[in-house]
Amino acid sequence: MRPWRPGDGVQDPYAALNPRMKVADLIKEAWRIHPGLVPRERWDAEVGALLDRVGLRPEHAGRYPHQFSGGQRQRISIARALAVRPRLIVCDEAVSALDVSVRAQILNLLRELQRDLGVAYLFISHDLGVVRHLCDRVAVMYLGKVVETGSKEDVYRSAAHPYTRALLSAAPSVDDWRDGERGEIVLSGDVPSPLNPPSGCPFRTRCWKVQDRCRDEEPALIGRDTGHPVACHFPDAPATPAADHGRVLKE
Repeated sequence: MRPWRPGDGVQDPYAALNPRMKVADLIKEAWRIHPGLVPRERWDAEVGALLDRVGLRPEHAGRYPHQFSGGQRQRISIARALAVRPRLIVCDEAVSALDVSVRAQILNLLRELQRDLGVAYLFISHDLGVVRHLCDRVAVMYLGKVVETGSKEDVYRSAAHPYTRALLSAAPSVDDWRDGERGEIVLSGDVPSPLNPPSGCPFRTRCWKVQDRCRDEEPALIGRDTGHPVACHFPDAPATPAADHGRVLKE
């Protein structure tokens, strides 16, 4: 078995922490790399304060990662992030590896920290329910490019890009964006490689509204008649998929 390396399991609380280091050393590592953040004589007190802030006990500082559950390990990772006094924390699938009950606890913790410390999050997730619960502004990406962005209300209640509409239609917890329309938009075809994207609009190979312009010209991410930026030439066209690109399953 190869040794643990920094960066292992960055989305996995069971692999994100060096198993050979105690919790106190994992947190103090940030202050060793960034000297001057916390005076050395206060390191032990600050470790205890950070653990308390994320819902753990100061005596946990002397334990190793394997002695904690997945949710507790995620709290340790959050404490490590807070140790450098950040204004922005990047959360890449921060709760995807946790079960539902623990996921809710971690999300509530993130909201509490945001309220108390004023920290901002760049939250990356495939879970639309989690994004809606935590985020104020939303950006939807396809093949590495933002195709729609705006406030949470803009994206969830007034989705204009066909990819966004398909995503939301498949999420049972966010169906009020459809204004009473029921059913799921099912896209056909495979996702193209981001290394070799289609010409023009990157979504055109799976879009039911595709026209010649979509094949020739990549749409800019601009504010159109939708009220928020959308990268689609025809965002207001009827959302009725044609048979050769997808279908709508009605209840």
